[in-house]
Amino acid sequence: MTTGSVPQAQHFRQNHLLAALAERDIGYFSTELELMSLPLGKSLYVPGEQMQHAYFPTTAVVSLHYVTDTGAAAESAGVGNEGLVGVPLYLGGNTIPSSAVVHTAGHAYRLDRRVLKNEFDRAGQMQRVLLRYTQALITQITQASACYRHHSIEQQLCRWLLLTIDRAPMSELVMTQELIANLLGVRREGITSAAGKLQEAGYIRYRRGHIAVLNRGGLEKHTCECYGVVKKELFRLLNNID
Repeated sequence: MTTGSVPQAQHFRQNHLLAALAERDIGYFSTELELMSLPLGKSLYVPGEQMQHAYFPTTAVVSLHYVTDTGAAAESAGVGNEGLVGVPLYLGGNTIPSSAVVHTAGHAYRLDRRVLKNEFDRAGQMQRVLLRYTQALITQITQASACYRHHSIEQQLCRWLLLTIDRAPMSELVMTQELIANLLGVRREGITSAAGKLQEAGYIRYRRGHIAVLNRGGLEKHTCECYGVVKKELFRLLNNID
């Protein structure tokens, strides 16, 4: 089943977890993968309700974040082509108290929760890949918590932009400052000030809800160590899986 227009170039091996699987292992469930078009703002899960599918993004980026009773929010992690959305499905929790919302439109491959759990319980290569990704995701969540507490808004914005363009197929993002402020759990004025400084330095260009990264090296120099920690751990865990 395909939802929306689908570029010919789409393939499930654009997702790094699926790409890490041998042909024999992915052959057990490849016919069950459904290519989905994920528009900006689409909610994949309702907090507290049974999750029905896991999503393996190829070009979309999904934000995992918690919304308080007052409406305030903060992102705990982002998921793009390096991972999947739906970790509780193979860990046995089946529900989450937080939200999973698309913040960069694109595509993902959807897999029924029963198929995912069966593959995980088979204790083959899929299980090893998913467990390693879970550790990488925990690192990302832990590092984000430290970043929010100890680093400046400008550093947080650099970290977030770098992680997002690593996952997105282009260097220009359709993203308002208000949305970024909500994801980082800060006031919009703080993001406006930080983005202005980065634009003055020639690192980004912001115009009418579009952010273009002009100088990646500049962002890397101005971000905190959190970006490097997350990237190194992801590379360490997801490369050379036997």
